[in-house]
Amino acid sequence: MEFLFTDWLGTPAWFWLAFLGLVIALTAFDLGVLHKENKEMGIAESLKLSALYIGIALAFGAWIWVEKGGDAGLQYYTGFFIEKALSIDNIFVISLIFATFAIPARYQYRALLWGIVAVIVLRGLMIAGGAALVAEYGWLLYVFAAFLIFTGIRMLFASDKPMDVAGNPVVRWLSRRMPITAELHGEKFFVRVPDAKTGKVVLAATPLFLALVVINLADLVFAVDSVPAIFAITTDTFIVYTSNIMAILGLRALYFALAAMVHRFHYLKYALALVLVFIGSKIFVADFLLGSAKFPPLASLGVTVALIAGGVLWSLVSSRPSDSAVR
Repeated sequence: MEFLFTDWLGTPAWFWLAFLGLVIALTAFDLGVLHKENKEMGIAESLKLSALYIGIALAFGAWIWVEKGGDAGLQYYTGFFIEKALSIDNIFVISLIFATFAIPARYQYRALLWGIVAVIVLRGLMIAGGAALVAEYGWLLYVFAAFLIFTGIRMLFASDKPMDVAGNPVVRWLSRRMPITAELHGEKFFVRVPDAKTGKVVLAATPLFLALVVINLADLVFAVDSVPAIFAITTDTFIVYTSNIMAILGLRALYFALAAMVHRFHYLKYALALVLVFIGSKIFVADFLLGSAKFPPLASLGVTVALIAGGVLWSLVSSRPSDSAVR
């Protein structure tokens, strides 16, 4: 029993075990109960499932607030909203990946699920490494802050040119080194098929596996922005990891509702850019203008939510069909 109350990365072990149990339970319920069979998820079902995940994430934040204090709760919510907003950009990229590999909607859910399982592990490794570096070299927070400001400014002026999924170096490398089928084989990532040259039966990857690989590579790219962003809010590893994962867990449910209308969130990119600039700037503001005082967590949460909500609302209003178009 003493182990449960032993600190692990600054938080009692039972906190981590409780969170891990929640993640496993949600994943098992989602895959084993809600989606025993492959089928296309409708927008209504996607929104209901997304609301469930968001509700659980907000309730988990309330538990953190009670157990770790108000500042920790506000930091969790700030990190959660930033990661949730950044995930909308992920959705655009994921939809492009599925379209490139011609993955039908009924198989996309399984690919998203296993992709997110991999993300949970990869984000854990990245956050653990980041926490160790920040603990050893405190000045790295200023590097993270400067990187966020630079990234935000770059996003403000970046073009909307779509990524070249088919020309991805990893996809080309895999295509040269392992057999890949030209067609899907249901939900399978690997199948045994006759080799075109020798006629021998070999293990070959399917386009669904390639889509899974590219999705995880894309998430690593997005994590380069999101992980420093949450470290700029707090260095509490438990808050950093849980806020990231709770936002990502609902991504696969939210995907099917937003994939069809992601084109309507054009101005969200600019709102996210301003959020990154704000989060990076407040580290310098807190240290050089406020002295030893911390930037108020409530103010940080308020500015973050206001910018994201403004980007979403402005996007929806500006992309609303005109009366003449409806006629």
